[in-house]
Amino acid sequence: MSSEELSKKSIVYDKAYKFAIRIVNAYKYLSENQKEFVLSKQMLRSGTSIGANIAEANGAISTADFSAKMSISYKECLETQYWLSLLKDTGYIEDKAYKSISSDLEEISKILFSILNTTRKKKL
Repeated sequence: MSSEELSKKSIVYDKAYKFAIRIVNAYKYLSENQKEFVLSKQMLRSGTSIGANIAEANGAISTADFSAKMSISYKECLETQYWLSLLKDTGYIEDKAYKSISSDLEEISKILFSILNTTRKKKL
């Protein structure tokens, strides 16, 4: 693994961890203040799963294993975006908070997509 790949993995892991903290805090707010439990629980599961799968990928035993875990992380980003959009469009999350969280999520998604592309190119 190149130093560039290690650097990307470290950056995406750190960003995903910080994002998970934001998601946990958003869940606490939504459940305590908005009394919203169903959508926010889904957001909590997918939003924290991003970093968990990156952590698993960092311990992968093969390139295929690494790629599979990073792919799951990317898919969890897409799912989290869905729940965030639904929470915003139903009035549980204000537009400003939505934009801030979505921006962080988009950044993580782009890094994961780049890592997946690099990994796939190496397989060919």
